[in-house]
Amino acid sequence: MIQTCSFGLLVIDEKNYTSDLIIYPDGHVEDHWHRQSGHRLSSDDIDKLIKSDPEIIIAGTGAIGLMKPEKELIKLLHQKTIEFIFEPNKKAIKIYNRLFPKKRVGACFHLTC
Repeated sequence: MIQTCSFGLLVIDEKNYTSDLIIYPDGHVEDHWHRQSGHRLSSDDIDKLIKSDPEIIIAGTGAIGLMKPEKELIKLLHQKTIEFIFEPNKKAIKIYNRLFPKKRVGACFHLTC
């Protein structure tokens, strides 16, 4: 469960993370995650997450939502029947915490901007 977030910080199961990260459906967290193109999110950026067989992927797009998914990513996830939700971090965290006990949920979070 994600306890809290602020600009540059996410607390998951009482552990502090200060870099962008991916949460896999099994609960494994990969921190120090980097995208290929700054504030754009592509399928290459979350390839391992896609391959982890989630039902849903939630993208926390930053404190004010500057990270944007590419249209190709949205199309690919739709084809794979993976529900895709992208929202600024506070809203994305609420959705993640509500869904993760019930579904195979993966997530990625941009912790700044």
